[in-house]
Amino acid sequence: MRETFGEALRRIRGSRSLRDLAALASCGKSYISDLENGRRHPAPQMARALDDALGACGELVALADSRPGENVLQQTDRLQAGLHDLLAAGPLVDSSLDEVEWTVVRHGRATRYRPEVQHLPELLADFQDLRVLLGHRQTAPARRRLLVAAARMSGLTALTFLKTGDERAMSWWRTARKAAAAADDRATLSWAYAQQAYQAYYSGDLHGAVEMADRAQQLASGMPCVGPPLAAPLEARAHARLGNREATMRALAAAETALERLPDDDQIGSAFGYSESQLRFHAGDALTHLGETARAREELARAADLYPASEQPDRSLVALDTAMCAALDGDPAAAADQAARTILGLEPDHRTALVLYRARDVITKVPPGAREVHEVRALREILALPPTKTERRRGDQHGDGDRRRGHLCDPRGN
Repeated sequence: MRETFGEALRRIRGSRSLRDLAALASCGKSYISDLENGRRHPAPQMARALDDALGACGELVALADSRPGENVLQQTDRLQAGLHDLLAAGPLVDSSLDEVEWTVVRHGRATRYRPEVQHLPELLADFQDLRVLLGHRQTAPARRRLLVAAARMSGLTALTFLKTGDERAMSWWRTARKAAAAADDRATLSWAYAQQAYQAYYSGDLHGAVEMADRAQQLASGMPCVGPPLAAPLEARAHARLGNREATMRALAAAETALERLPDDDQIGSAFGYSESQLRFHAGDALTHLGETARAREELARAADLYPASEQPDRSLVALDTAMCAALDGDPAAAADQAARTILGLEPDHRTALVLYRARDVITKVPPGAREVHEVRALREILALPPTKTERRRGDQHGDGDRRRGHLCDPRGN
């Protein structure tokens, strides 16, 4: 039978007294006695202290990584966790930091094409590794790079929750800002404020969205970074919903200028970049809410041409804004039909709360008198919206009101 940690500790201690070993390892005699008798299992730090005190060359550390009753897979997991902790102790070299930063960049790209429910577990696993690194003493330059990475990963976590409609997004934006501020990185802090402005926008806090977008642009004043081109179009969209045309056009002009100043390497499909396809989409959305549908259609058509086929969520949002233009132009049937085809054409995992929110927005632009058009009613069922008063009355007259309400399509595709 394999020797336990306590048995090995007693053997290696030999003739040394408990008092002497306790002094060397900075712990109590009773604690060592409990370890030797199997009444306790050591924490990794204590196992290392005892191993060093006795010159056991890692034997005690290895035994501490396995516990009685654990199966092989559990031992493997503990071994891996212990190894991660030892590697994180540093000092970190540039190649290790480069690997961390590359991982963050990869997650930023994945937000453009990977469904959130698939992406989140891997994102959190890599974030946990980053947290372990931050838990150890690092040089000042290494810690700053890790803090920037933590700010970006916090923002990605918030974005994921935002797209799935999870309220935890808001607290993660605060974490992102705190990490960016601790790193004294204005570009990353500007990015975090710009992204949080979208959270405010989609939650209906239009004035808050304008305030955060303005903060993002002020923080990055004079810096060619992604914060301003990301924030200015969102500010335009918020002003458009508030009915302020002059402020909308001013913000769109600022967005054009900011995108021109953005380095080519940052004009990419990533949560950490901004591209012309996004600007055309956001400009089209702002113009749609101003009611300038002819110009909006032009911008949305350019966006549709620029977006790659792999970016399904954003392409669907462009299509939904185009449907909204049709609703504003007095064609509710065409608007509802395009919105329905857009939702049903998405993979189930891409039918996020954000996409469904925009589809419901199409219905708000349909005149009340047209909401009983066949295509509009079909879209309401796809989105599981409550039936109108007239629909309920008709259903009750035919004895099928409950059936109608219970036969709505699950937007997740189940």
